[in-house]
Amino acid sequence: MSKESPHLLLCGHGYLGQAVARIFRARRWRITCLSLTGGKDSLACDLGDTAAVAQIGAGINPPDAVLHCAASGHGGSDAYRHVYLSGMRNLCDIFPGIPLLFTSSTSVYAQTDGSLVTEGSPAEPDRETGRILLASERITLDAGGIVARLAGIYGPGRSVLLRKFLDGTATIEDDGSRFINQVHRDDAATAMYHLLASHGRGISGIFNVSDSEPISQADCYAGLAAIFDMPLPPAAPRDPQRKRGWTHKRVSNAKLISTGWAPDYPRFLDIAKDIAETL
Repeated sequence: MSKESPHLLLCGHGYLGQAVARIFRARRWRITCLSLTGGKDSLACDLGDTAAVAQIGAGINPPDAVLHCAASGHGGSDAYRHVYLSGMRNLCDIFPGIPLLFTSSTSVYAQTDGSLVTEGSPAEPDRETGRILLASERITLDAGGIVARLAGIYGPGRSVLLRKFLDGTATIEDDGSRFINQVHRDDAATAMYHLLASHGRGISGIFNVSDSEPISQADCYAGLAAIFDMPLPPAAPRDPQRKRGWTHKRVSNAKLISTGWAPDYPRFLDIAKDIAETL
């Protein structure tokens, strides 16, 4: 990377991307932001459209790093193929040799036994969307890039779990033993910076990005009930059609921590009250 004013091409300028932009700008990076429709300090670009990405590549100064954190827009397999698989192919082809980071998901781990999963654990998702993420990861890794597998993101203005608890629509699935794995948006953003800034020091491969304390659903709701002086949610059967799939695992962030990163929000319950004030 250049020593002065390195340039990031940030592909995705939504909830996470805007936080990533703030982190990089605070560290004196120049940033070109892309989003599907443009606006809000971003250029319009459909990452799955080869011609559109090539036009961006021809129109900007060469980036020192490329970060793909665009969302699928809550779409299914076709949207995943377009945004992630085609998007990563296009970025690798049009920006060859440039450090690249792809934000994937810990949903690629399909474990249901409550086991601790590391980057070396089997990733065998039972949904097509998960398999598309794995294929997108492989494109990234084959190009020498970094894959960040993110746990469920929460933060200011966003927490599905907390919102459901507070509005009374939450339920405890079965006996509540299923583990919840999350990461604060700002911790995810600092992890993106850490990984790309460290790329020149030999950091590459796959990294789990999560907080430091996976918590069972029962313990999480018990903690929230105590914090907000509210009753526990009722019990209900598990929902096998959950968007991220029904899994039961503890995601380890030990590999990422070993590189020098540390979360500012290692426990969801410690920050839950502050998050609630933003919902």
